[in-house]
Amino acid sequence: QVQLVESGGGLVQAGGSLRLSCAAASGSIFEMSTVAWYRQAPTTKRELVAVITRDGVTTYASSVEGRFTASRDNAKNTVYLRIDSLKAEDTAVYYCWEWSTQTWGQGTQVTVSS
Repeated sequence: QVQLVESGGGLVQAGGSLRLSCAAASGSIFEMSTVAWYRQAPTTKRELVAVITRDGVTTYASSVEGRFTASRDNAKNTVYLRIDSLKAEDTAVYYCWEWSTQTWGQGTQVTVSS
């Protein structure tokens, strides 16, 4: 069974930066394909914020473009989401989702203090 492990969330001041990671669990032999990043704030629907293909082609939601950067290291089977100029409205649980296995990560909490 495929497992994705997320890390990198935390409490950060507005204007700061974070880099989230989404990695295939140790021992996994599958290669991550297209990965999407979602976020979900309390009482809201899960929102798609970024997608990155295996070749590194990225697309972003208009609400985050310019501040969010998805990247990946295929050798490490890891995908990243860097968030710059953090705002209070970025506070949410961030999830990664891997297309070929339809697997979600466990989520990582990002909290931005003003």
